[in-house]
Amino acid sequence: MLVKTEAIVLRALKYGDAQLIVDLFTERMGCVTFIHRVKKTKHGRIGVQFFQPLTHLEIEYDALHNGRLPRLKEVRMVNPYLSIPFDALKLSISLFIAEFLYQCVKGEQASGALYQYVTTSVHWLDAATAGFANFHLVFMLHLTRFIGFYPNLEDDTGHDFFDLRNGVFTPNQPAHGDFIVPSEASKIRLLMRMNYDSMHVFRFTRQERNRCVEMILKFYRLHVPSFPELKSLTVLQTLFQ
Repeated sequence: MLVKTEAIVLRALKYGDAQLIVDLFTERMGCVTFIHRVKKTKHGRIGVQFFQPLTHLEIEYDALHNGRLPRLKEVRMVNPYLSIPFDALKLSISLFIAEFLYQCVKGEQASGALYQYVTTSVHWLDAATAGFANFHLVFMLHLTRFIGFYPNLEDDTGHDFFDLRNGVFTPNQPAHGDFIVPSEASKIRLLMRMNYDSMHVFRFTRQERNRCVEMILKFYRLHVPSFPELKSLTVLQTLFQ
């Protein structure tokens, strides 16, 4: 059975001399791992350039693969990015987002809303000319809405602790150690109320931004099984003065 679907590249790993193991987040089938032979001649139809992190593709493959990793039959780019591959700041953010997404959605089933959120977000980043320093923070927090642990803002008084285990703001310090003190919880609250078009009006220092990343990643580690340290985080932490 042939499956045709859009997909976002999460990662591609070299396998042997001429093959790639490619993890894609697809619109129709969720996360799927493929094996792909890279053609080394200039006439090769599907090259390594198609599998850079977060590349937006349309693919076709045979879903009946007898227990083996499926192979891609057709691949084409959808709305190729105009700035991400050529802008060092955007490229660093995209590499972080791709690694982060792989850990978050690798066990997720197909979800049109989640897929639409990811593709719309990345194309927003590609089109942005300025004001995207907080993109990864807003992206990570709003992603929780689609994978089941979006923080509850209903009982927030504006001066509360943030309970990372239960995803709620609380006036009392939790008995466990997984919480954020009110002075820092206010930044999480602010980020959850931002969107991509409004976030440029909020100014964070690099230190504040990096601290927010640490808090958000701790939140994810408490809710996503076996969430690891991210290799691309070190580069991300050096961005934006």
